[in-house]
Amino acid sequence: MLAENYDGPRAPLLPVGGRTGLRFGGGMPAGSVLVQTGDLRRVIDYPDRDMTITVEAGLRMEELHERLAAQQQRLPVDVPQSHRATLGGAIACNASGPGRYGYGTFRDYVIGISAVDGRGRLFSAGGRVVKNVAGYDLCKLLTGSLGTLAVITQVTLKLRPQVESRRFVLASARQTSDLEAMLAALNTSATRPVAIEVLNPKAAWQLRSEARQDLPTEMFLLCIGFEGSTLETDWQIKTVLQELQPHCVGTPLVLTQENADLLWRALTEYQAASDDPLTFQITVLPSRVTAVLEQATALGMAVQAHAGNGILIGHLPDRYADAGNALQLLGTLRKTIQQAGGSLTVLNCEHDWAAPAGEFGISLREDALQRRLKLAFDPANILSPGRLWPAAVTMK
Repeated sequence: MLAENYDGPRAPLLPVGGRTGLRFGGGMPAGSVLVQTGDLRRVIDYPDRDMTITVEAGLRMEELHERLAAQQQRLPVDVPQSHRATLGGAIACNASGPGRYGYGTFRDYVIGISAVDGRGRLFSAGGRVVKNVAGYDLCKLLTGSLGTLAVITQVTLKLRPQVESRRFVLASARQTSDLEAMLAALNTSATRPVAIEVLNPKAAWQLRSEARQDLPTEMFLLCIGFEGSTLETDWQIKTVLQELQPHCVGTPLVLTQENADLLWRALTEYQAASDDPLTFQITVLPSRVTAVLEQATALGMAVQAHAGNGILIGHLPDRYADAGNALQLLGTLRKTIQQAGGSLTVLNCEHDWAAPAGEFGISLREDALQRRLKLAFDPANILSPGRLWPAAVTMK
């Protein structure tokens, strides 16, 4: 199909899997043709002793997790809406969640990839063994590319063993200064958390039903996740409680394994589960997270922060349920973000909202490196024009 399109009409093409990330990035031109990958669902090779698996890109993330769990293995990348999201789509969007702090992202687990470029040419990179360093690392290049360079068809992943124990410690802070002190204590902690999440009061209130537990909602809530053997998590909990006690309000809560699993799932789904009209992502240095969190909270937003990574996920309140008011509010917040050297990206918004991509979506850039990459993979600008690359640009 891609080769015929390149040689013929050259209609704009949008690769889709579970359709969970279609609103992310700039808008696609009218008349775009969807390239469905949902039928590519085979498990090609699973040598479980080698801790790798090769599958087609249309496999649902939930199906992949179930297959790995049967062998006591896992891919420790958190993907929202895993019952719908496909592996290829999750890689193209570089989806991640609370475990990003301890385990990284898809860039750390994709060791082999096959894809079809804008001319319809199939190519492969990497391989099926972990110690594979030959050639260019196109796996990392395609991760997060939003389908603008090629349509991912097959992926080889390295895996990890399942963990015996998962626990959470929850500590409350009245002010961002107290929160900053706790985050500083974690930087020098003897423990090794795999997740460091912060919820402002509104986000904690929204997460209560999804997490199926009575979370504290009056103050900022720091959620520290630990995984490993039972002995490891017990020691880390005991140690971190001693380290945080001087800075938190009251005695921190320690969740059971069952409640920790529920909270982890809720934290993963938060960016996709809200009914608010707009969801955005802010990226700053970890040291600037509390400053941005404080202003966003003052503006009435519900915010979850992957504090160890400098990423904040926010939802606009219902009173900003039109594009004009939303742009005004984001403009106020953007000043603080720019001063912090960060960026803001709209992840999801109402279907009928329209605004310039630089204001309401992502900043579509043209630089020499991007142009050379796009020219090599998609010289006619057929694949996902407008998402990361301006739709009207003619490649030369």
